[in-house]
Amino acid sequence: MKDVTRPAWMAFVLAAVVIAADQASKYWILSVLKLEEGQSIQVAGPLHLTGVWNHGVSFGLLTANHDLARWAFVAFSLIVAAVLAGWVRKSERPLFAAALGLLIGGAVGNAIDRVRFGAVADFIDVSRLHFPWVFNVADAAINVGIVCLLLDMLMQDRQEKAARATGDAA
Repeated sequence: MKDVTRPAWMAFVLAAVVIAADQASKYWILSVLKLEEGQSIQVAGPLHLTGVWNHGVSFGLLTANHDLARWAFVAFSLIVAAVLAGWVRKSERPLFAAALGLLIGGAVGNAIDRVRFGAVADFIDVSRLHFPWVFNVADAAINVGIVCLLLDMLMQDRQEKAARATGDAA
């Protein structure tokens, strides 16, 4: 694995941390706290822990309770994670690598739930802040990863424009 860049290693480590944090938090919610579906516990202010089983993709979109859909979601998540892992291997940009690490970790974390439980365990509830969805650590990682990916693209675009402007002025 000599051809894997330092930022890529960072991405793989970040993905592993996301998977571990996601699965540990779900273990705590399901096995220690024993949070039942629909049960809600106030933590602090608008933050509640609410048990929800998500049979769809992020935020319950494309809900399907069929076994075929479950395994299709698992396959899709793992294929996406593998493609992103291949893509990040040669990356030299730390923010890009971090974004992909977050996406990989989130995709694999939720795929593990689908394999183990048939659905994704969601529990972070901030609906009192008018955010209507209950989510988990993997979902948060996916969303932060998307934001980081967009920021990296904007920074890359600015750098390319600045390089073109400098080249045109010379």
